[in-house]
Amino acid sequence: MGLVQAVKGAVGGVFADQWKDFLTVPAGLPPTAALFAAVPQGTNAGRGSNTRGSDHVITNGSKIVVPEGYGLLLMQDGAITGFVAEPGGYEWRSDEVNSQSIFAGDGIVSPLIRQSWERFKFGGQPGAQQAAFFVSLKELPDNRFGTQSEIYWDDGFLGTQVGAITRGSYTLKIVDPILFVKNFVPASYLQPGQVFDFTDIDNAAASQLFNEVVGSLAPAFSLYTNDPAKGNRITKLQQDSLGFAQSLSAAVEQGYQWKSDRGLAIVKTAIVSIEYDANTRELLKTVQRADALAGTRGNSNLQASVAQGMQSAGEHGGAAGLVGLGMASGMAGGLGSLQQPATPPAAAAPAADDPVSKLTKAKEMLDLGLITQADYDALKAKALGL
Repeated sequence: MGLVQAVKGAVGGVFADQWKDFLTVPAGLPPTAALFAAVPQGTNAGRGSNTRGSDHVITNGSKIVVPEGYGLLLMQDGAITGFVAEPGGYEWRSDEVNSQSIFAGDGIVSPLIRQSWERFKFGGQPGAQQAAFFVSLKELPDNRFGTQSEIYWDDGFLGTQVGAITRGSYTLKIVDPILFVKNFVPASYLQPGQVFDFTDIDNAAASQLFNEVVGSLAPAFSLYTNDPAKGNRITKLQQDSLGFAQSLSAAVEQGYQWKSDRGLAIVKTAIVSIEYDANTRELLKTVQRADALAGTRGNSNLQASVAQGMQSAGEHGGAAGLVGLGMASGMAGGLGSLQQPATPPAAAAPAADDPVSKLTKAKEMLDLGLITQADYDALKAKALGL
């Protein structure tokens, strides 16, 4: 009985597989799909008749349509036999006996007899496996990353170690489909009906990529902020999606060889948030304050701070307030270092060469403790020309 059924299945399968196939992209694909099998369009408004062909046989003369943004990967008995990167319609041709068809000019009797005999030997099943897969050549979005605790890196601009919790997303591109399929895609996804999606939480291979990206974040931050050619600051990370993507891609390649071993590359990044630790936040405040006090704007800010300090000293501190003001002005380069506005001729200050004025000011500074007795004696000798 088994032999009879095998013969019946062999002959029936041969006749069904004489029909040419029309292979195309399956319906309902997610926008992040990276790899999936081409599927035959078995029906067309109820007129299709090719509904009983074998799953793993592509008939000679069958047409495969490659849409824009996708490549076509051909496989025979588990091995990659061809790749097409240009969109358009292509015709399948193979020397495999199971692909021969009377509709493709392979003869009328010979294909039927040879295929029947081959399938009879395999219990009615075709003794070959052929498949066509579409591979996305587009940027695949919505690949997310994030850290649960602070990561730390050495920041060249700040000159110390900084830390932050960060999260964001990146776009991924398959730059070498053959490497991608041979070295990374699990065999379970090289089947009809399976879709390899990097964002699928049940995809163990995609989860591995997520972990490797998280492990590369600290080196990526270090590469970005320590690049002497760019002079990048930590605060520019969220504004430079391409620049940080290059640093992240370089860190991933250095640590895990995505491009050379797997045919994958990170194209763009979007950092949603960076939450710096307490020490880094305080350091950033100091750097921002220093930036604000630089140049002409800084001189104006410093003059305003000194004026406010003099007013506060006069209201609350008396001589002690003036001492503090003197110390602050000394740290900032002294009051004399400030750029004073031009004084009208009528309100001109006393002559700077007046020795009495010099000694009076020096005595006041000595009484306030701003200078020592030795400093005062030196100023006195200089003013009197001794």
